Order: sequence, then structure tokens, then C-alpha cells
Amino acid sequence: MTTERYIRMVAGAFVAVSVALGYWVNPGWLIFTAFVGLNLFQSAFTGICPLEAILKKCGVPSAGGGCGCGKK
Repeated sequence: MTTERYIRMVAGAFVAVSVALGYWVNPGWLIFTAFVGLNLFQSAFTGICPLEAILKKCGVPSAGGGCGCGKK
């Protein structure tokens, strides 16, 4: 899997879990949901994603890397 797929998977899991925690445990968990959403929003404009940097340091390939996809 690529960094892009991991980012979508982790963000989706964080949102789903924090909404569930906000509903069943404490509404304060919805702040975490907002944080994830705002981070995704800002990364669309700045191209900076903390999780992407972590995944790259762990050796997860980016889309187009290694298989020749998207390279000319």
C-alpha cells in the first residue's frame, strides 16, 4: 500500500472512532474529529501532512514510486 492509502485509512478510522466516542462516551471527543478534518483541509492547500512524513520515514512508498507508475 502507498502513503496516500494509509492516510485515507487512518483518517477515516480516526473520524469514525472519535464520532463513536463522542456519541457514547463524551461529546468532547468531537474536538478530535474536528482536528482530523481541519488537518485534512489544510493539507489539501499546503501539501503538508504529518502522517505522510511519518509513513515515509517508516519506508512506505508514495504512489508512483517503485513500479514506474506515473513516471516518464
